[in-house]
Formats: sequence, structure tokens, C-alpha cells
Amino acid sequence: MKREQWGSRAGFILAAVGSAIGLGNIWRFPYMAYENGGGAFFIPYLFAMITAGIPFMILEFSMGQKHRGSAPATLAKINTKFEWLGWFQVGVAATIAVYYVAVIGWAISYFGMSFTQSWGSDTNAFFFGEYLQLGDNSPTNLGSIQWKIAASMLIAWGITYAAIAGGVKAGIERAAKIMMPVLFVMVLLLIARMIFLPGALDGVNYMFEPDFSKIWDVKVWAAAYGQIFFTLSIGFAIMLAYSSYLPEKSDITNNAFMTVLINCGFSILAGIMIFSVLGYMAQEQGKPLTEVVTAGVGLAFVTLPAAINLLPAPYILGPLFFFALVIAGLSSHISIMEAVTSAVIDKLKWRRNKAATIICGSGLIISMAFATNGGLLLLDLVDHFANNIGIVTSCLIEIVLMAWLLKIADVREYVNSISDFSIGTWFDVCLRFITPIILAIIVATKFQTLLTEGYGGYAQSELMLLGWGLMGLLAVVGVAINVTTKKEA
Repeated sequence: MKREQWGSRAGFILAAVGSAIGLGNIWRFPYMAYENGGGAFFIPYLFAMITAGIPFMILEFSMGQKHRGSAPATLAKINTKFEWLGWFQVGVAATIAVYYVAVIGWAISYFGMSFTQSWGSDTNAFFFGEYLQLGDNSPTNLGSIQWKIAASMLIAWGITYAAIAGGVKAGIERAAKIMMPVLFVMVLLLIARMIFLPGALDGVNYMFEPDFSKIWDVKVWAAAYGQIFFTLSIGFAIMLAYSSYLPEKSDITNNAFMTVLINCGFSILAGIMIFSVLGYMAQEQGKPLTEVVTAGVGLAFVTLPAAINLLPAPYILGPLFFFALVIAGLSSHISIMEAVTSAVIDKLKWRRNKAATIICGSGLIISMAFATNGGLLLLDLVDHFANNIGIVTSCLIEIVLMAWLLKIADVREYVNSISDFSIGTWFDVCLRFITPIILAIIVATKFQTLLTEGYGGYAQSELMLLGWGLMGLLAVVGVAINVTTKKEA
């Protein structure tokens, strides 16, 4: 079966950028910068981008394009013993897909509400109480399904399914060519309006104001590297799958640089947008900015609806903002599901339509756990382990495999032979020494913190079952598939 290909270079770049730009760019990056030294955070962030982001992206693009397979197929071709790692990555991607769609569902609901601001004046009570109906649930006591959330998630699954079943050129590429330009235009429109609000510039200054004392803090460097890995979709099956659809003579280096730079540039734009709103909010309420800023979900669904209430023409700016969130979420969800689907197609030789129907259908059923009263708590716990244990650990194993067991100089030679501009030995140094050392420190720290302090006040039994248990299960399944493949071979 001939492998599909992207129709154009722009299509591939937009799809890769669409995967990299997700909800995290819009709410996670601004907060990370603010927490970790403001303008000073950009020094470790840019260092991480140059030493980890770009080299790792070049590595994944070149391996996917050369071996023309999904993550398990590509890793098996590099070394048959490591097919399990590809399946572990696919498992992590599938896990992320089933909870990430819940957040897209919330964004779709809020898009609908933003025309009339029907979330009311107390956005905190509305989100956790009336909308999620959190109550006294826990990750293991989920309560009942909230059908309004389930309906929004169904819309998100429908769009993702249409893109995946449509195939690389007609589905994913077409979606990316529409979604990405729309997202950029909307964010620029929002910035153009927000930046002129009273207090907006104070907010932006607050985010960029450098606190150079933080530069010497190891945690800040770990946060910068962590952000680069999370935001670029590297190390968990997506970019290997996407690059496997590249034509044979593709300019790997250029594609990788463009994908990383556009993504990081977008993160900074998102920061300007978010902090201009927070600055305005601080001025309107007469509070210091530190009291209106919150992390994560609270920022997107509590702080920003409160800010929209204060904005001039909220019925225009509100829908614009939440539509941008929906698009950022969907483009990433499509890429995550493609990483899973391409692995199954490669392994079982199913037709794309059949694979998309079975995988998206199963995903839809499992994701309903996140549409329940306790869905947010389950999401928080699973997300923490998927990101802090799953992605970071698989990145470390993959980079050690590719940089130490492969001859990295051969990879560089291969990339240079098909790219417009050549990369030098910095590529080898970054991938063999700098990135693995920093990743090893991050992994060790994450493991130690989780084992000694737990997470989020959850019961030890919940952490064992839904956190460690889930990650262990994904690794065991990966190894089992690897072993059966070897027996068949």
C-alpha cells in the first residue's frame, strides 16, 4: 500500500504547527513566563529551543521521513528492540486525546455562552459549580454524565473524525490550511483591540519584566525545557507520524526551524494577548495583577470570562477568543489522533476509514468519563502523569536511543544531503549531551516529587491506580506488542 503524502510543503508546515500550537500555548506559556522570571524566562526558553526543540524536531522529522512509518514502525526500523517505546508513545498520545477533547468541549460550550456572557458575574462559581457541577466527587467517584459537556465533546470528536477519515491530503492538510490562518488572524485581531485597553500595557510589561535572580534557579531551566517538549509535540509519536508523509526530497532542516519558530512566536503573541487582558482587569478592579492571574484551566474558563464581562463589545471579543481556543484545541487533537491511527494502520494494515471509525469511536466512549461531575479531577490527575511522567520519560529514552545507539553523525549527514542549509556539530552535541542531561534531571526530579510529595492532595490509592498504574499499563502493553511482533517475525 503506497503511503499517502502531503500535497504541499505549506500544508505540512501548517499541520505540524497546528499540532504544536494547542490550548497550552494560550494559557500555559504566559503563566510559565510570569511564574519563572518574566522577561528573564526567555533566556532559558530560547536556550531550550536551540539546544532541544530544534535539534529534536530535525531528528524526528528526518527519522519519520526516512523510515516512512508511524512511531512504532519507525522505532522498530531503527532497532527492533524499541518498537515498544513507539507503542508507549502512542498509548500516551491516546490517553491525552481522550481527556484533551473534554477541554475542547468546554471551549465549545463557552464559545456558545460568550455571545450573551451567560456565565454571569461570578465566573468561578459558574465554572466549577453550575457548569461542571463538581460537588464532592473525586477521580474515582465520578458521579453522573453532564450531557451539555458530552454534547460539546461529540462535536469535537465529529470534526476530528472527519479530518482523520479524510486522510492526509484531503482531511488533515485541508483542515490545517483553514484552521491555522484563522487562528493567527483572530489572535492578531484580539491583540489589536486588547492592547489599547487601559492598563493593558502594564500587564504586558509585567509578563516581560525580567527578574534575573530567577536565572540561577534550576527549576526555571527545567520549566523552560519542559515547556519546549510539551508545546512542540516531540517525543510522543506525533511528529514521527506527520513527517512519514513527507515526499522523499523534503527540506528537513528548514521545515523543522519554521515549525519551531512559528510555534514559539505564537506562544509569545498569546502571552501579549492574555496579559493585556489581565492588566486591564487589574486596573478595572483596582487589584494588583498578581491577584487576577491564575494558572491552567482557571485562566481560560474563570479569569478570561470575567475579563470578557469587563470588555467593551464583549459579544464580539468573547466569541473571537473562545473560537480561537476551539481551533487551537482541535488542530492539536487531530494530530494526536493521527499519531494513534497511523500506528494502527501500519500494524494491522486496516483501511484508513475503518481505523478512524474504530479508534475515534472507542476514544469517544472512553472520553465520556471526563464529561462527568468528577471529570475535571480525573483529567487533572491523568494529565499530570501523562505530561510529567509519560512524555518526559519517553523523550529521554528516545533521545538516548537515537543519539547514542544510532550514529548521530549519519543522521546529520542524511539531513544535510536533502536540506537547503546544513547543520553542524552543534546538532550532535545538543542531542548527545545537553538535552539528555537536562531531561534526565527533569525526569529524576518529577519522579522524586511525585513519590515523596504526591500530587494535588489526591489519595495515594488514586495516584497508584490512575497515575502510576496507567503509565505502567501503557509500558506493559507496548512490550507485549513488541514481543508478539518478534514471535511473528
